[in-house]
This record gives sequence, C-alpha cells and structure tokens, in this order.
Amino acid sequence: MELKELTQIVKQAGVAGAGGAGFPSYGKLDARAKTIILNCAECEPLLRLHRQLLEVHAFEILSTLELMAKTVGAEKVIIGVKEAYTSTVEAVKAEMGSFSLISLGLLPEIYPAGDEVVLIHETTGKVVPPGSIPIEVGVAVFNVETVYNIYQALNHQMPVTKKYITITGEVAHPCTRIVPIGMKVEEVLKLAGGVTAKNPVYIMGGPMTGPIVGVHDVITKTSNAILVLEDTHPVVMKKKGNSQINLKRAMASCCQCQMCTDLCPRYLLGHPIEPHAFMRAASSGTTQDLKPFLDTMFCVSCGLCEMYSCMQGLSPRSLIQDYKMGLRAKGVPVPKGVEAAPVKREREYRKVPLKRLQSRLGLDKYDSPALLDEQEVTAKLVKIKLSQHIGAPAVAMVKVGDEVKAGQIIGQAKENALSLPVHASIDGVVTDVNEKAVTIKAR
Repeated sequence: MELKELTQIVKQAGVAGAGGAGFPSYGKLDARAKTIILNCAECEPLLRLHRQLLEVHAFEILSTLELMAKTVGAEKVIIGVKEAYTSTVEAVKAEMGSFSLISLGLLPEIYPAGDEVVLIHETTGKVVPPGSIPIEVGVAVFNVETVYNIYQALNHQMPVTKKYITITGEVAHPCTRIVPIGMKVEEVLKLAGGVTAKNPVYIMGGPMTGPIVGVHDVITKTSNAILVLEDTHPVVMKKKGNSQINLKRAMASCCQCQMCTDLCPRYLLGHPIEPHAFMRAASSGTTQDLKPFLDTMFCVSCGLCEMYSCMQGLSPRSLIQDYKMGLRAKGVPVPKGVEAAPVKREREYRKVPLKRLQSRLGLDKYDSPALLDEQEVTAKLVKIKLSQHIGAPAVAMVKVGDEVKAGQIIGQAKENALSLPVHASIDGVVTDVNEKAVTIKAR
C-alpha cells in the first residue's frame, strides 16, 4: 500500500487519537518515522480498555501495525505494554511470530508511563526535545484503540462511530463497553447497572487528568472512561479547586521542599519544567525572571505534583495550567530550540508506582476487572460533536429532517486544514444542527 492511500483511508474514516488529545492519526503517518510504538501503558488508575482490547484483538492490531510500518518505511514496531498486564502480554506473544518487524517493550508499573515522552524513553532510550513532538526523533506513537480503528477502516471500510469505555467507581457493575459516539453519560452509566453514590460526580477519563462532566455530556472519540465518585472524595475536591484560593494557599504554605520537581517525570528526563520554581515565582508575585512562567509550556499536566507529590496538598498543576492558558491566549508560543538536560541519574528511584498512587488517591476499593463486553449497544439519541480532535472542526453537511445511516458522513473535514470528518453513529433523523454538534434521533 502507498502512503498516500493509507493516509487518505485513515482520514476519511475520521480516525483520531483515541485516548489523548485526539490528534488526527493521518498526520502521524510520516515517512520520517523509523520506529512505531503501540501505547498500551494505560497508566491512569482504574482504566482497562486498551489492555483488554489488545488481548482480544491482538492479531488484528499487530497486523495493522506491521502494515503501517511497511507503508511509512519504519524499521521496527515496539509494543509498549506493562509487564503487569500478563494476559495481554501472553496474547501478544502468541501472535508476534507472524510479524517480522514487531518486538515487545515491557514497561514498569509506573505513572505516567503512557505519556509519549516517558514511553519513548522507556522503550527506545531516546528523549524527545522539550517542546517537540515524537517524529522529531523518528518515532510515531499510536494507542491501541486508534490502531484498531485503522484496522476497521482498512479491512471493513468502517469509520469511527463507536468508542470503548471503561465504566467504574461508584457503579453497580463496573465494566468496559463499546458505545455509539454521542451517547449521553447518563445512558452509558445504565450499562454498568446504575450509580451507587448518593451525591455522584462524574469524571470523563482517569482520576489524574479527566475533567468533571455532567450526565448530559456525551461520549467523543477521545473518551476513555467514566469514573463515578462521591462529591466528597479527595479526587473530586482537588478537581473542584478554585484558582484564586489555590494561589493564596501556595503563598501561605509552599515551603519550597521541591518534591513536586523531584518527582516530575518530564523534569527527570531533562525537560526545563520545575514546578517548585514556578510556585515560588507565582506566589511571590515577582516577574523579574520570566523563565519559570515560560517553562510552564513544557508541562504535560500529568497531575503528579498536586495529586501525589505535594505534602501540603497544594495545586502546582492547576496553577501551571492557568498560566499556560494565559500565555497561549496572549499569543506566546512554546519556546523553540530548547535542549534537554541529561536524564537525571536518580530517575530510576523516583518513578511513582501505580499501586501506591492509586492508594494515595483513595481508589483501591474501585480496583475492579471491569470486564470487556463487546455486545452491541443502541442509543435512542446521540449528539455528535463536530470537534473531537486537535485542529479545525468538521463542517456540518446535513440539515434538520435529514435521514442518516450509521457510518454516513455528517460533518466534512475542513479543507486545507488539520481536520477530520465525523460520521453518524446510529440510523435516524437529524433533529438539530449547529456549529458545534449534530443531534440524531433513532427511528
């Protein structure tokens, strides 16, 4: 297969990164990639879907990876999977003999092993320069569900209309299901037997990086999980923090112990992000030295500093995000040409064990297998967002009253831009169209 053909198929199928920021996958199919890495780190506590999907569909995923590698001219494929995922590792080993380019890269049970920069270093020894992307070191990273979506597009001409979701926490029967994109959170929760919390709060994604959502929010191409917790749970309280209060608490309590920096995964890989230096600058109100503020652009927002490291319970990540967003709003670009310092020798002793993180967060009671069930799920109504990826949103090409079929394009990719089409996830009638979403009601 030619690279142009593969790129076009992946784009028309609307494939985006299925677990992170939603980068359009066709943009990662690059002839500069000498190594392709499959990201099955799934480093957030309680999430299950990627390891489950790789275990059940190992051959399909590995065969697609090999085709992708040969098409872009890559020399090797590394399956980055945690050694602790024993059944998934065995499933991969059982299929690897059929593929010449694929090897296994076993990962430690640490957080955040799924961060691209950490994953690349763990599997190849390379360090992605600060502010750069993996292709700059000849690497392309795809997560498990993304590759499975590419398999479906190549072999069954199926666009992305469904999403695997782990439903866990305060629910009757934690599970992993595949649901139509655009399905409401409240409908998805019914698949797990309903909510058991008295005053539930819903987190879309993992406890470290997932945002709080409402029952009327919908599943998108980047949704990985719905985590239900009581409104008094420490994870929820941290996510509900107020920026002004967070800053005042930093002014009153930050003792410059440097634990936030000492355990920062990007800092340990030589990136110029030092949360303690930022906290000192932000809480003092001094701006003689702009470096701590500009260096916020190198933060990956993994949340380790405020959810695990800080013994004072302060919020470096949240404050860094606020400042970073402010810089971007003012048009300040990410600094270019910044070189990484040598990887810290102490890095091996400062990796955070996932089990310890999970316990610190008070989540051990929710550590359930959440078994995968691929039985078809139907939805009476879906609201499909036109922007589910990094880049320009799709442009609606249907109107109210139109009848559509599952898999039909309802939003076309914007021309001459990094953009993806979106597709109907159910058969039905269009009941609403606006610049942000298309709503479809099942017949």
